[in-house]
Amino acid sequence: MCLAVPAEVLNIHDNVATCRVNPGRTTIRASLSLLPQPPDPGEFLLVHAGYALRVLDRGQAEESLRLLRGEAEAPA
Repeated sequence: MCLAVPAEVLNIHDNVATCRVNPGRTTIRASLSLLPQPPDPGEFLLVHAGYALRVLDRGQAEESLRLLRGEAEAPA
């Protein structure tokens, strides 16, 4: 199964963003070729298979990370 993950843009060089995944030191590189305009450092991207699919706001990114970590509340 493949997942798209939220990642924070650290820097951009030649239309490729270096991004931090989660609050750790793990970084990934993501092509920005599918986006209509490049993001700014500090923004969050939804990354899948090496491509940025869309820009997320901080709240969306944090919620996605929380769900991926399994911290979602169980339905009542």
